[in-house]
Parts: sequence; structure tokens; C-alpha cells
Amino acid sequence: MDKLKISLPIVVEGRYDKATLSGFVSANIITTEGFSVFNNKEKQALIRRISGNGIIVLCDSDGGGRQIRSFLSGILPRDKIHHLYIPKVDGKESRKSHPSKEGLLGVEGMKREVLERLLKPFSSGNSTEKSSKMITKLDFFEDGLSGGKAASQKRAELCRLAELPCDMTANALLEAINLLYSYEEYKDLILKIKGEN
Repeated sequence: MDKLKISLPIVVEGRYDKATLSGFVSANIITTEGFSVFNNKEKQALIRRISGNGIIVLCDSDGGGRQIRSFLSGILPRDKIHHLYIPKVDGKESRKSHPSKEGLLGVEGMKREVLERLLKPFSSGNSTEKSSKMITKLDFFEDGLSGGKAASQKRAELCRLAELPCDMTANALLEAINLLYSYEEYKDLILKIKGEN
């Protein structure tokens, strides 16, 4: 089977994440080696250097992943980073004797289909820019996802339907939804939320 060809470099946490992606993705994949990137100036410089045309950040959905994602956001230009979020799935990787601290699967434990769906918009032949209308903060406000009493509950429901971590900030969710869905697909998700309430 052909590998997904991704022109942008991909940053993951560890070598097992890299091995998982390497099985079906052809890309420059670099690891942060967990938290060691915080003090590794050479690794930071390398990540900065390869991010010139953009960079994909694919971290675990646990607290550690959020810390690494936040750190990378602090050292890279915001307009160059494409944050991709895996869903929160309970479980443990087969190579581990115990689950992670939060009991969640990391990138290495995700099903291939999930990772392919996240990365497909960046594959050769696909533009990273959506041809349709972008989803905006105003859309989120008008659809009750921000600024209202039940906004956080509606965002959590959108995350569930979109298979995204339910604790994402409104801005992170907006970015993820724009990467994964067209405006029309987003509106379909909103209709589902309204139909369930």
C-alpha cells in the first residue's frame, strides 16, 4: 500500500510514535524525546529550522502532550504550526506493562485510520487550505460554542462528535475543526448537536 506523502515535517513525542507513523507516512518525522526538548537547545534549533514552510505537531492527548505542545507553540511562529489532536481513548500500548498516568492511548496506540484522517489534508495532492468558507470565532459564537451559558457543554459535544479531546480551548478547537472539516461538514455537526439537545 502506498504511503501518505506529507511535505511538512511532523513533530511527535517519542521513537514509538515515530515508528507508528513511519509505517504508513512518508515524511520528515522528528521526535521531542519527551520533555527533553525543554532543555535541548540543539533540538529546539532543529525544530525551528525545519518549520520554515510549516510544521505539524502531533502529541499525545494527555497532560504531558499538552505541555510539549504548549512549549513548541512558544518557540515557533504561530502561523507555521499545524496542531493535530488525537482523540482521548482509554487503554495502554501493547509494549507497556502498565497504562500511562492518565490511562490514555498515545499516538503510537492510535488506529491507523484515525491518524490517516488527521494527516490526509496535508498529503501531496491536497491543499492545506480549505477551498470552502473558513469557520470563524463568530460562527462559534452564533452556534453557541462560545460566550453563552452552555458553551462549554456544546464544545464538549462537538469534540465528542469530531473525535477530539474534550478539554480543548475554544481557539484550539476552532483550529482543529478548520483543519479537519469543511464549513458544510461543521454545520452538519452543529445540526447533530442541536438535534440531541
